[in-house]
Amino acid sequence: MESFSELVELSGLLNDFRQPWFVAGGWAIDLFIGDVTRVHKDIEIAIFRKDQSSLREYLVGWEFTKVVNGKMEPWNEDEWLELPIHEIHAHAKNTLFSELEILLDESSQSEWRFRRNLDIARPLSMIRLRSDIGVPFLAPEIVLLYKAKNPRSKDEDDFYRVCRLLNEERQVWLKQAITLCHPGHHWLAEIHAS
Repeated sequence: MESFSELVELSGLLNDFRQPWFVAGGWAIDLFIGDVTRVHKDIEIAIFRKDQSSLREYLVGWEFTKVVNGKMEPWNEDEWLELPIHEIHAHAKNTLFSELEILLDESSQSEWRFRRNLDIARPLSMIRLRSDIGVPFLAPEIVLLYKAKNPRSKDEDDFYRVCRLLNEERQVWLKQAITLCHPGHHWLAEIHAS
């Protein structure tokens, strides 16, 4: 089984990056739980869309691609990425992280916004948690909302591992968000929020 050592290294790599960033996806679920529960094929981090140029400047010498309609294309240096583009890959040679998957999250001055439905929001103060080992990660209810669209077996496992650990407020928010995006989703019956 893996350990969190790669995430500690990642945190060191991004230590001087002055904009908010957070581990996303399955690793965020494991950071919330405090244990590595499964094998992860990659590390995803999220940043706010408004900070994309800052990250590019920070990762000097890295090569960048963007995902457009499921295909990788070069991300030109002065190009500003708008929705629906939300996924970037950063490639470096001679580093522990030969590739990073970077997700662009939407935000306003005070709120995170769900890119698939911008009416779904969360206060910025609620979306970024910090693990016991000091690694920032995306709040698990937001990770689960992303995973709810087309859940694979690993997403189902992540949901059942973490949902019962969410406090009432996080469960209520998740239930409302999934109801808006995916009415009738089978996870709704499992969320015990009122």
